[in-house]
Amino acid sequence: MNESQHGASWAAAVQATLHCLTGCAIGEVLGMVLGTAFGLHNAATVVLSIVLAFVFGYGLTMRGVLKSGLGAADAFKVALAADTVSIAVMEIVDNTVVVAIPGAIDAGLASVLFWLSLVISLAIAFVITVPVNKWMIGRGRGHAVVHAHHH
Repeated sequence: MNESQHGASWAAAVQATLHCLTGCAIGEVLGMVLGTAFGLHNAATVVLSIVLAFVFGYGLTMRGVLKSGLGAADAFKVALAADTVSIAVMEIVDNTVVVAIPGAIDAGLASVLFWLSLVISLAIAFVITVPVNKWMIGRGRGHAVVHAHHH
């Protein structure tokens, strides 16, 4: 199948990445807030953020797929197929950026640097993940798997 058969337009890629960004941002921000609030080591905070990003990312996809009538086990398989690469790319990029910004990972919750680093890291991750999602959708993977269950 060619890209047009899978709807691999830039608009579709942006939409898929916005969906991914929503789950990633919820998990990432929650993980960073919890890790910082509880005084976790930086590595533990990053791991918590990544785990929560996957949980919320998969959860948002599963919510939509479950509405289409799929059972929980099948919905989870669809979420894995649809979101794993997108979330992984987004998490690698956004956590690398946060860690690379001097002082950001150690900034407190009341710090502008803390919040600004999260916004910047997620924005950069979004820009880098859009072409990844376009490529995947064009090959019938990623969010193309989800869209098959909406029709």
